[in-house]
Amino acid sequence: MKSRTVRRVALSIAVGTALSGVAACGSSGSGGGSAKDDNAAGKGSTRLSPIAALRTAEKSTDGADSAKVESTTSMGSVMSMTADGALGWADGLTGNLVITYTGGTMADTMRQLGTTSMQARYLPDAYYAKMGEQFAQQAGGKHWIRYGYDDLADLGGSSGAYLKDQMQNTTPNQSVKLLLASGDVKKVGTEKVRGVETTHYSGTVDVADLARKNSSLTASQLAGLKKQLTQAGVSTETVDIWVDGKDLLVKKVEKGRMTAGEYTQTAYYSDYGTKVSVSEPAASDTEDFKDLLKKQGMTPGSGDTASGSADSS
Repeated sequence: MKSRTVRRVALSIAVGTALSGVAACGSSGSGGGSAKDDNAAGKGSTRLSPIAALRTAEKSTDGADSAKVESTTSMGSVMSMTADGALGWADGLTGNLVITYTGGTMADTMRQLGTTSMQARYLPDAYYAKMGEQFAQQAGGKHWIRYGYDDLADLGGSSGAYLKDQMQNTTPNQSVKLLLASGDVKKVGTEKVRGVETTHYSGTVDVADLARKNSSLTASQLAGLKKQLTQAGVSTETVDIWVDGKDLLVKKVEKGRMTAGEYTQTAYYSDYGTKVSVSEPAASDTEDFKDLLKKQGMTPGSGDTASGSADSS
């Protein structure tokens, strides 16, 4: 495996993990209140207007602090993947996921490393991806890659800044915020999800407008992001969520189109309040993403870095 493949895999994982793991687009921010208070106030949320019900659900989900997550993501011919684990958001995003690439060019790239699965650990200042033995052989014997969120901001201009924003702040309640920010939300009806009675809500969001409303990006970064989204063929997406009788999000589906094809993500949330314990991998077994690039004569933010995923092996 050539050094370009090492770089390409490292860059692809940065994007893939961001897409696979958590919930939706949008930055974090508490709506205030606790889960207990919100549940008490919203037990009859199915009788409220869609906006009022979603506000209660957003606060309840945010106040629950942690949950188990199962998700599937597909992006045209680029990739399809699954993620399974637990995430916490009481004090910054933390958690553990097992991510498996099941199709697309990302799965092909991972197969060059002898594996299509990896472990991902989320900490407030960085996330870590554990690779296979073939990768370690090309990385000085180290199995983990550390991605500092500040470094991710340098990956690709405005999209890099947005990637950092999402990786560091995305939590399950953001799917609810998607609909609240859209101004286009309707109650579909009541349905059972994995045996749980839920209320189904649906809406359409403008992706660029959503970034403006729900991220910490500057005006110039937002302008750059909108340009990149336009070039990628991304404009709007549909969002469907299912909320249980405790006003907690139990399922989310996002769908849209881009130049590379259709994309969709489905996530299930359960066991709210579950204990989430995560620690940094041993430093002796960890390669920093920024250092990995420097060793190959590149720096984050360079043209080579931004286009690394397109390099041939």
